[in-house]
Amino acid sequence: MANELMNRFALDPFFDGMTRRMFNPTDWDNDYMGQNNLKTDIHETDKNYILKVDVPGIDKKNIHLAYKNGDLAINISQDQSTEKKDEKGRVIASERSHGIMSRSYELPGIDRDHITAEITDGVLSITCPKVAESEDGGSNIEIQ
Repeated sequence: MANELMNRFALDPFFDGMTRRMFNPTDWDNDYMGQNNLKTDIHETDKNYILKVDVPGIDKKNIHLAYKNGDLAINISQDQSTEKKDEKGRVIASERSHGIMSRSYELPGIDRDHITAEITDGVLSITCPKVAESEDGGSNIEIQ
């Protein structure tokens, strides 16, 4: 009961999002972009950090990765537009939206030149190999 009272005003992303979509329907991608979320799983092995970032509906050309001073940064910029037409094909509504998400992860000791990234089924997988000493050039990382 104490937890229930403590959490009375906390937001539940699942139910709050569901309610928002039910009473104010939007495209799921727009809703996702509006929440500024980059859900991430990070696994560490002896040789690598492996990041899995949910990016559903995001084109790889809109995702920018950079590694500088021990930080891996992800920046996403997404534009969307929709048109609604009547039965005669006339446009009755036209909407445009723009969303930006970014997140950074502190991952020191990474071999910047061998970081790889790819998108499969809406999940961005980034493999960051570890090294004892690395020269941090701070350049962009291409997504394959």
